Amino acid sequence: MRTATVLLRSISDVKEFVNIMTKCEYDVDLVSGRYIVDAKSIMGIFSLDLAKPISANIHNDDCQSLLDEIKKFSV
Repeated sequence: MRTATVLLRSISDVKEFVNIMTKCEYDVDLVSGRYIVDAKSIMGIFSLDLAKPISANIHNDDCQSLLDEIKKFSV
């Protein structure tokens, strides 16, 4: 498992992030405080506090291409 910290500043950022995640074949969870949501769920993401950075737990060790795609959201 690999972890990245992301910040989704706007609605369009959330939409773009979810589109990237839906192409991904493995599971990715977003963790904000005590809440964990599926990164492929737009409604789940909007339930998080988007004012703070969020941890993305990627359940695959071979995910460099995904990390490159979400680089613009990285903190």
